[in-house]
Amino acid sequence: MNILFAASEAVPFASSGGLGDVIGSLPKAIAEVGHSCAVVIPLYKSISAEVRDEMEFVASITVDVSWRKQYCGIYKVKRNGIVYYFIDNEYYFDRDGMYGFYDDCERFVFFCRAVLEMLKYIGFMPDIISCNDWQTALIPVYYKLYYRYQQGYDKIKTTFTIHNIEYQGRYGMEVLDELMGIPRYNAGILEYDGYINMLKGAIETTDKIIAVSPQYAKELLDQWYAHGLDRILTSKRYKMIGILNGIDENMYNPEEDSDIVCNYSKGDISGKQMCKKSLLNELNLTDGDEPVIGIVTRMVKHKGIDLIRCVFEQILNMDVKFAVLGSGERIYEEFFIEMSRRYPDRVSVTTEFNSVLARKIYAGSDMFLMPSMSEPCGLAQLIAMRYGTIPIVRETGGLRDTVRDNGGVNGNGFTFQTFNADDMLDAVRRAKCDYDNKEKWQDLVRRAMLCDYSWKASAGLYIGMFENLIEE
Repeated sequence: MNILFAASEAVPFASSGGLGDVIGSLPKAIAEVGHSCAVVIPLYKSISAEVRDEMEFVASITVDVSWRKQYCGIYKVKRNGIVYYFIDNEYYFDRDGMYGFYDDCERFVFFCRAVLEMLKYIGFMPDIISCNDWQTALIPVYYKLYYRYQQGYDKIKTTFTIHNIEYQGRYGMEVLDELMGIPRYNAGILEYDGYINMLKGAIETTDKIIAVSPQYAKELLDQWYAHGLDRILTSKRYKMIGILNGIDENMYNPEEDSDIVCNYSKGDISGKQMCKKSLLNELNLTDGDEPVIGIVTRMVKHKGIDLIRCVFEQILNMDVKFAVLGSGERIYEEFFIEMSRRYPDRVSVTTEFNSVLARKIYAGSDMFLMPSMSEPCGLAQLIAMRYGTIPIVRETGGLRDTVRDNGGVNGNGFTFQTFNADDMLDAVRRAKCDYDNKEKWQDLVRRAMLCDYSWKASAGLYIGMFENLIEE
């Protein structure tokens, strides 16, 4: 099979979170079993000069953005058996940052159209185009309206993966003809509740809808989780599937990670104690045997930060320390900064993205707190377990699919069900109780590290789904 992954970001070139990690690792896992995979992303300003020096020029074309004709450069780089294509247009992508601009709608309308147009020039005609999140949602729409009957395009199937339904590409009706170049008689494909909704258009037109965990696929049919799209998703549930994300176990490997002070493995976890000691020293926290709770997160509401705020000092009274890394809404950043000022020997807060420090927190913490209000899949809890750090999570989305409470058989973490601060506090209390039993805790750490959340199993599910689509 030939599979083209279209996304707005991909590790190692440009990434702001889980989407970039997935697009950086899933194609490699599929290619390892003999399929041809390629990835296409925008050529952002942030992509390094070293990468640009490696790029090979493919073609220069024009792309229709409604009544406009815009320049599009196509470049490529090959890494680990995967060809990465880059869509170049300095007006749209030569900016500081990837998202959050006044013309994001126009920028990604251009990108979607460019992805389909470039297929005529790159010598790679996909059997499947895997689209991801709202920035690529118009690809299945444009394919159905304008490309499926063109020579060479007729056998392509499209899939659309929802990594986070909160972001939908929602705009006023005027963008339909002004930016998208879609006639009014096709407005029903994209119109939803009086607005243009790009995610809705993909849900209508794609051949398969993928949620990034089985539990998230169920939750998306619930209005509490679906951010208004539960009606359309319920009507299209026949073509919906949940496949759990994985992590690149070569990228996150405590046996070989050069960013941590001492490597260790599930067979010999003694080096983890050295990582903890080093982390405490680096963060100016007092040395000692008390458990360290790590938090690596975006500081936004749906990550459950409000629960932490409610009982933070009660958790501290259990005789624990916190290593917090993340940025986001000012109210949450200021809360953690205030806590670090009050308890400088027990609370460390870093309000920036620092991938090296993140690895040190994963390796040096004893527990990892992730009380999300919603979590499509979550990669942080998978990385934490890979490093032998025990997750404390709310049972939602992928957290429910991957973390089993230690109160049961073969647990690998601690869970709570309701979005309630006292329930979270109880889960932390149970974790602290088990931590104080050193033999029991060491068994739990090994059990967590034995969990296999690599891409191997999930890639097999993707391959089976893709093959079934091609045969239909």
